[in-house]
Amino acid sequence: MSTEALAALARLAEERVDHRFKGLPPDAAGLTVGELAAQRRNLFTGGFTTPVLALSAERLEHNLALMETYATRHGLAFAPHGKTSMAPQLFRRQIDRGAWGITLAVPHQVWVARAYGVQRVFLANELVDPPALRRISADLDGDDDFRFVCYVDSVRGVELMDAALRGARRPLDVVVELAAGDGARTGVRTERECAAVADAVAAAHSLRLVGVAGYEGEVPGADPERVHAWLRRLTALAAAFDAQGRFADAGEIVVSAGGSAWFDAVADVFAGIGELSSPVLKLLRSGAYVSHDDGHYRKLTPFNRVPEEGALKPAFRLWTQVVSRPSPDQAFVNAGKRDAAYDLDLPVARTIRREGAQRPATGVEVTALSDQHAWLRTSAEADVEVGDWIGLGLSHPCTSFDKWPLIPLAEADGTVVDYVRTFF
Repeated sequence: MSTEALAALARLAEERVDHRFKGLPPDAAGLTVGELAAQRRNLFTGGFTTPVLALSAERLEHNLALMETYATRHGLAFAPHGKTSMAPQLFRRQIDRGAWGITLAVPHQVWVARAYGVQRVFLANELVDPPALRRISADLDGDDDFRFVCYVDSVRGVELMDAALRGARRPLDVVVELAAGDGARTGVRTERECAAVADAVAAAHSLRLVGVAGYEGEVPGADPERVHAWLRRLTALAAAFDAQGRFADAGEIVVSAGGSAWFDAVADVFAGIGELSSPVLKLLRSGAYVSHDDGHYRKLTPFNRVPEEGALKPAFRLWTQVVSRPSPDQAFVNAGKRDAAYDLDLPVARTIRREGAQRPATGVEVTALSDQHAWLRTSAEADVEVGDWIGLGLSHPCTSFDKWPLIPLAEADGTVVDYVRTFF
């Protein structure tokens, strides 16, 4: 890691605590983040206000280590999707845990990653914005150690990219994106069309074709058979392109897939990639693993299918406070859509904390969210009072991180050891 990148990360600790950051102790205003972290305050007794989102230090470390082990075991390179957290401190920990680089989706995310020293970026999108392309090209021309790879999925896109990049010293590396099927999101629908896009890249002056990629999570009616079949199409496309000499200038052939729901299928199929004319970078891009969740990914994680490989642990807890108990079967806490992800699943009540004692939130269910309230249904067995803290588990990390610009990293006893800064 460069001296400049280390300095940029260190400067995060110099930021002042103020009104921009939710849930932090009011008496911490004016301290730097580093000074507050050094105090090692307790999340429950150190003056934090609800709602406050916390990351489990132990569970975060567990998840980082597990995916490092998984990728190594299966011979995969790993470029976790940075859009999940947009947290440079977590990017650094992922890279320190063996990640090849960071996957991103839009130019702003690339600027964040570059500002904090990320030297390898995989952009899982076709990029046709001329100012963004020119900035990336300038980075490539000015830093020989910077590696950037992005999707192409149309002849028109290739032409726009080439026009924007005329005069670049280094070519921009691209991979043809194979769509996951009719009705899927982006990507080229047929192998014939993929060949046309590859021909356009070959005719371009400023692009270099280095591989193929796609996202199996968009396979219509995704199940193991359909996902495996699409992944075999992807690897067959790589082999066909290689046989046609399309990767002659690549040096390394990139074959990439892998969201957070089917990386076991990616490992299975990529293990069967035969010898090609150049070394193959088998690049997995799962991102939600870093915090995991208590909903969508808890249900979909491949570790449910391969429990012998381990298990991810939900690392988020949104701590809220009961502010109204209008009837025996209803209560309201002070966190809503502004604080909790709700695009895939509602939060789930996990824990009740009262006067230092903690117990499972038995008989408590989140039924709806307003802007600043969660609606709770409470059964006869639920012992809930105004003032109780209720810990909510969240679904979908990608829309949990983005609501919190500064997130306490807390140990199991509540000691806050650091703060994670996000940039959305």
